[in-house]
Amino acid sequence: MHGKFVILTLALLAALILGGCTVFFLDEGDNLTYGRVVRIETTAYCPCGQCCSWKLDKRGRPVVSAGRDRGKPKVVGIAASGKRAHPGTLAADTRHYPMGTVIYVPGYGYGVVEDRGGDIRGKRRLDLFCNTHREAQRWGRRKVEAVVFPPGTPLMPRNALPPR
Repeated sequence: MHGKFVILTLALLAALILGGCTVFFLDEGDNLTYGRVVRIETTAYCPCGQCCSWKLDKRGRPVVSAGRDRGKPKVVGIAASGKRAHPGTLAADTRHYPMGTVIYVPGYGYGVVEDRGGDIRGKRRLDLFCNTHREAQRWGRRKVEAVVFPPGTPLMPRNALPPR
């Protein structure tokens, strides 16, 4: 028992010295799951045309409203993963946070990276899906200390407590 405590203490000390912080919490099966605390700038989006850059064409079909794909058909409400976007869907730079990465965002809750945003570049940016434009505006742009869990971490239940 004493050996485990010493190893855990050394691991925490090493993580702090190397510039990262590791958060531990116990999973239901008493398996230790860990995450990394990262300062991330978050913005919120919803499926509206203003947030997702689409408009209706002359025939009433949604099309991309700006950029190199302007005028091309747009599938509204479907994330890059092919799943329907819902609260808990996160958009991130998938070079840094691959699809399926679980992230806890204080004030928003647990989310899973299932989308890529057009302006989301780098480790320090994240988009949070909201049901309505009003919710997205209420969130605005915030810098938060999010907890990023490693790939393969099981999805957290909706009522899971935040990591300590």
